[in-house]
Amino acid sequence: MLLLRTLLQMPELRLSLHTGEDQLDRTVTRVYGTELPDPSRYLSGGELVLSGLLWHHGPQDSETFVRSLAAARVAGLAASETENRALPDDLVDACVRHHVPLLEVPVDLSFATITERVSMELVGLSRHRRLLNVVAEGSGLPALLLAGSHELGASCWVLSTTGRVVAGGELRERVALVKEFLQADRLPKTVRGMTLVPVSERGGNRLTSWILVVGGSVQPEAAAELASLVGLERLREAQGRQIENRTAAPLVSAVLSGSADLESRLAAAGLESAQLRVISAVTSDQRAELAAAVLEEALPQALVTPVGDTVYAVAKAGDSVPDDVREAMRVMEPGLGSSRVLVGISSPVTSRGLRGAAEEATHARQLGERRGGRTCVVAGEEIALHQLLLAGVPEELRASLRRRLLGPVLDYDAEHGSDLVGTLRVFLDCSGSWTAAAGKLHVHVNTLRYRVGRVEDLLGTDLAEFEARVDLFLALQAG
Repeated sequence: MLLLRTLLQMPELRLSLHTGEDQLDRTVTRVYGTELPDPSRYLSGGELVLSGLLWHHGPQDSETFVRSLAAARVAGLAASETENRALPDDLVDACVRHHVPLLEVPVDLSFATITERVSMELVGLSRHRRLLNVVAEGSGLPALLLAGSHELGASCWVLSTTGRVVAGGELRERVALVKEFLQADRLPKTVRGMTLVPVSERGGNRLTSWILVVGGSVQPEAAAELASLVGLERLREAQGRQIENRTAAPLVSAVLSGSADLESRLAAAGLESAQLRVISAVTSDQRAELAAAVLEEALPQALVTPVGDTVYAVAKAGDSVPDDVREAMRVMEPGLGSSRVLVGISSPVTSRGLRGAAEEATHARQLGERRGGRTCVVAGEEIALHQLLLAGVPEELRASLRRRLLGPVLDYDAEHGSDLVGTLRVFLDCSGSWTAAAGKLHVHVNTLRYRVGRVEDLLGTDLAEFEARVDLFLALQAG
């Protein structure tokens, strides 16, 4: 049994006590790191909660956060000050008020170190020591998962919320399990004979978690401990990804600006001789970290970086790139809530075409904004030239173009309850074929001729002329 006071006696952790001296005999069952403003749904009691206080903006935030910890009966809160500020007084007051012991973490001590040290203390059984040895040896996630499967006596997998199998064998139910995970009221959750455990949260969002899947029903503590160790492996992977992505920001900057040093940036990233695609992604609520996580999971080899609220990626071209991103988005969609994620993907290009590819990806994404659904992935090679051109035209200008060319017909339809605009659209879609358009509209050809003639009279144009058809077709597409 690990007591809170024992943590204060570990010299390597250098933790200091702010409040709760009379509550140091509380038992610590596990470590849980969070930046959620209210993490209660992920707490089961006995946790040492680690937080960098990214959620803190004022006294009410402290009250909400600490109240949720108290309600969940956590062992205590270990919070990290920053180089610029100490722990907020309102946080200390809230911990006193709700009887939550508050420990301060030194600025130079990582939460990963605390997690590893506390986990090591908790796992008194040889089974757990063996798993920790796998982590300490740096054997990697596959080896850890294999050892975990052996120790738990159950098959184990790690999934991303895009449905990617991060580690473990083939899992046919992976998409259904991700959906259950994203929609679960509480976690861990047992479904279809499998236990789903969150591995870690990135940016406080379940969508960016990994999922530990354990075949069968196991002790929650054992699954949680394995998930905690998998979280350490994820942290190592994330740190490696950060190192790889150091070349992403200058590369994307060079792509967007058409910089002369683009070739050297590509060489630094190992992409100098490859066919490439540029990807542009945004969310409707400007969460760049979510858009970045989606692209990193869907395209593990891509270089990803945010530029303001937009996330750009440069990836080696492949016919499957649009489908890979589309499939990832389809799997994640149940967890998006009211958010929309929009992705534009350029056609494959060489290094000389990258700036144009970035513009194409942006226009493709903007075209997706006009379509329905919580997710939309549009690839440059999938859209017609006129759609790509119109996507780059500001909304105000598109509306002005539509009004200028179609105004009299729009007004006539509004006044008479007719649908001359619909007739015009079908007529043009049928390339001006009277017979085909009449058949599609289920009217006599003479009726169609009358309606088209009315459109011509209202607009003062002749639809027999190719230029007139092009202008009106673009006006219809602009709406």
